[in-house]
Amino acid sequence: MFGGIPQEGDEETPVFVISVAAQLAGMHAQTLRTYDRQGLVSPGRTAGGGRRYSMRDIALLREVQRLSQEDGVNLAGIKRIIELENQVDALRARITELTEELAAAYVAAEQATAAAHASYRRDLVPLNQQTAMVVWRPKRR
Repeated sequence: MFGGIPQEGDEETPVFVISVAAQLAGMHAQTLRTYDRQGLVSPGRTAGGGRRYSMRDIALLREVQRLSQEDGVNLAGIKRIIELENQVDALRARITELTEELAAAYVAAEQATAAAHASYRRDLVPLNQQTAMVVWRPKRR
């Protein structure tokens, strides 16, 4: 741990007890409990029920505080903003997933086309694609 911040794990790992999380977020521990009850932040829980906050939770707490204090958004509005941001993140992830699936489908289609072309018989004579129609009219005698 360096400066109270874990070096292992990722930003999603719940490691901070409520007092440390409150200090890192710059607010009172009771405020964190209120935000948890209202569903603004959902920290992890220990087996005994204690809250554990991740770095992502800390960043979210700071954003809630900023929206509330600087932008004057009420807690219901903040909750809606968070829900919408989560929805946008989920949609972006789905777009990435679908884009990757589409790219794989294009590759598969190109491979199938190449396999079909490779299977053509080589002993066939290519047909000239240009066609013309000639009308023959015999002369009348």
